[in-house]
Amino acid sequence: MEVRNYETVFLLTPVLNESQVQETIEKFSQVLKENGADIINTENWGLKKLAYPIQKKSTGYYHLVEFAGSGNIVDQLELAFRRDERVIRFLTTVLDKHAVAYNERRRNGEMNQQKAQKQSEAVAQ
Repeated sequence: MEVRNYETVFLLTPVLNESQVQETIEKFSQVLKENGADIINTENWGLKKLAYPIQKKSTGYYHLVEFAGSGNIVDQLELAFRRDERVIRFLTTVLDKHAVAYNERRRNGEMNQQKAQKQSEAVAQ
């Protein structure tokens, strides 16, 4: 079976405290590991305002997980999301080779370096 790269962003209800958020994130990481996924990167984006209310809530905890796996890994993860009332929304995307390269550069901080370099060049002119 072919190993594919994925990125999932999920949104947790804002009524959770910090330890409940970490416990929930750990639960979904465990689901991935149990199904043979390699977790490449996780990012906790924190509590953010929503563009529109979902389930009468205007904020939520955003979390990103980048992973590689094969088979029905996404089905297993999304089933776990649907069964958990703490998850408001989730979105899983298959990453092509360009997205994988972009994420790697972003993780290494190259994007911010390029912006800073362009800004300093603009100031110098």
